[in-house]
Amino acid sequence: MKVEARILLSLGSFFGLMAALYWFWGHENAGGVMIFAAMLLCFVPGSYYYWWSRRMRARPEDDPNATQAQGAGVVGAFPGTSIWPFTLGMGAFFVVLALVFGIWFLVPGLGLVAWALFGGTAEGRRGGTR
Repeated sequence: MKVEARILLSLGSFFGLMAALYWFWGHENAGGVMIFAAMLLCFVPGSYYYWWSRRMRARPEDDPNATQAQGAGVVGAFPGTSIWPFTLGMGAFFVVLALVFGIWFLVPGLGLVAWALFGGTAEGRRGGTR
């Protein structure tokens, strides 16, 4: 996790510098606030990853001399085909349509979202379809 932390903290530092420069030279508030938010979006997970990287043992990905065999582990079962991601996407689509065309689209949208969440959870607990 050291590599991920280093990348995110470096990116956050870059956005912080750009936010300061934009704030003082751009004389425009919205762009400076958005770049500052991008800095926070990098610093928050980057600092979390850095905190965890100091408390956990090194992974094979963190060792520059590691081999592929050291990084190989147990491959778990992958989920099969499922209709629930499509159902969730259609529900989210209807929710967005409610913002554009009218609140009445929210009823089928939230119904599809709830159905997809319950169906996906139930399918995940019993191990999928076989």
